[in-house]
Amino acid sequence: MKVSAFDYDLPPEFIAQSPASPRDSSRLLHLDRATGRIGHFRFNDIVRLLKPGDVLVMNNSRVIPARLAARKAVTGGVVEILLLRRLTATRWKALIRGRNIREGLRLELDKGTISCKCIRELGRGQHLIEFDRAIDERLRGLGDIPLPPYIGRTLEESEKYQTVYSTVDGSAAAPTAGLHFTRELMANLQNLGVKLAYCTLHIGLDTFQPITVDDVSDHVIHSEFATLEAEAAGIINSAIESGHRVIAVGTTSARTLESAARSRNRDDNTGQDHNAFHSGKNLVAPMSGDTDLFIVPGFNWRIVDAMITNFHLPRSTLLMMLSAFAGRETILDAYEIAKEEAYRFYSFGDAMFVT
Repeated sequence: MKVSAFDYDLPPEFIAQSPASPRDSSRLLHLDRATGRIGHFRFNDIVRLLKPGDVLVMNNSRVIPARLAARKAVTGGVVEILLLRRLTATRWKALIRGRNIREGLRLELDKGTISCKCIRELGRGQHLIEFDRAIDERLRGLGDIPLPPYIGRTLEESEKYQTVYSTVDGSAAAPTAGLHFTRELMANLQNLGVKLAYCTLHIGLDTFQPITVDDVSDHVIHSEFATLEAEAAGIINSAIESGHRVIAVGTTSARTLESAARSRNRDDNTGQDHNAFHSGKNLVAPMSGDTDLFIVPGFNWRIVDAMITNFHLPRSTLLMMLSAFAGRETILDAYEIAKEEAYRFYSFGDAMFVT
């Protein structure tokens, strides 16, 4: 499968530079994947498209102030550190932008009050770094919220790049499908009988980067830390058993759900997959750990019945996932219609509801 099959042209003027205000006033393209039929709505019209008993699964990960300014301890050269993942109290996986970044290099932050050392190069500009102390509590004073490179302006209110339900620090980028929800909209949905369940998947920067290889099978997918608690798994499985829809809010929730469906808890005596089937239906199991699930066309979906998502970058793993869910040609045709209708694309853009 060629990566070029997931390419499309997007003039820069379609890339949203600021979020809709209020959040739920963004536009919503409804795509019926069985018929290809498309409808045009405002996001708060989603109350008309959901049904009592539906479960919305939302990623509650919160973006951390991961962009840090630093200087080389010896030369004073300027360096930018983008924290991607916390490994221990002092060790992080990070993307470092600067010249001659090598193992053993010491960097200083906050006028030399904090330092870190490059322990090992991980490839593609990424490094394992170790700070001289835990920095979790100091991040708000040290760093800035990172925005995708296609957003060319500074965000005055950083909360606009957080979902209203974000609670768990850890992401380098926002789960942007959730940016369209307001607390009022969520309350209205619950009053209609729609259930909410939360997962956590801490997003790394690789999620939004285009693939650089020619063949999809040559791409090495990044791993991300995901959690699905027992309470959320119970809500989801109850809906499945009752014949209601499980709707992933964003590709990160979809990835977590499908990972949880494949998470195995084998009985040492029987060797049976505790999670695989119950009453003839696929269910999820609670999980906490890394997932490197790469979802491309041909994928066997077990849990996700519908998906709320934004419009994604060409040649990206997210566009491939959406194509796996609804069909590549169906999605690319929908994108062309979205352009004709002047929808806004990417993180701060409009949304799709794919059923």
